[in-house]
Amino acid sequence: MSDPLAIAALAALAFMAAGFVKGVIGMGLPTIAIGLLSLVMPPASAAAALVVPSLVTNLWQLFAGPKLAALARRLASMLLTAVIGTLLTIKVLTGSSASLASGALGAILVMYGLFALTARRFSVPANAEPWLSPLVGLLTGLIAGATGLFAIPAVPYLSALGFAKDELVQALGLFFSVSTLALAAALALSGNYPWIAAANSLLAVVPALLGMFIGQRVRDKLAPDAFRRWFFLGLVALGLYMLARALLQS
Repeated sequence: MSDPLAIAALAALAFMAAGFVKGVIGMGLPTIAIGLLSLVMPPASAAAALVVPSLVTNLWQLFAGPKLAALARRLASMLLTAVIGTLLTIKVLTGSSASLASGALGAILVMYGLFALTARRFSVPANAEPWLSPLVGLLTGLIAGATGLFAIPAVPYLSALGFAKDELVQALGLFFSVSTLALAAALALSGNYPWIAAANSLLAVVPALLGMFIGQRVRDKLAPDAFRRWFFLGLVALGLYMLARALLQS
């Protein structure tokens, strides 16, 4: 698609939809936004457009909780290795083969959706956390640098650490905020985050916040479990489409 107005309109709708999902279930803005945007632009451009709205919404989530300092200390190694991993693989996302990045993104969406639909709850033993946290951070960063997504395996891992509900929301906000900044830094260092991308990303904040506001308003009127199930089924379908398209283009 080459019509700038059509792309801008679709981008606004993508961020509004992503914000709506985050408003209803508390997560999913980066995942749904980059997945939809990658249908009309290269994954690297989609990741650049994602930076500011993702950062704004996650900082909001981060500072809403009371235990930031304690969480930062506990997750320090995970945050550090996530940054390193993102820097190591950013050339996959920004490389000349857009189909490779798009296919990788599609595969991650499928894996993420299937995991969320089928996985049972598990817990991480306290004695495993010191070595498992940096490993999970590194794996998540490597995936983020290649696809622009920083949910797997970080989200299921953080969910398994035994946080209380409010602590988990804040921990996710912390990890996503640091990961977003790492992605922005990696894009900038690779020359793929020009000022025009920053400006477009800033404009995307408005539809993202509007969608989030609407999602929060209708949350009580929806069955969250049913919505979550359809959301992840949609991610699987979107991922399969992107993966098939990348394979056909290769």
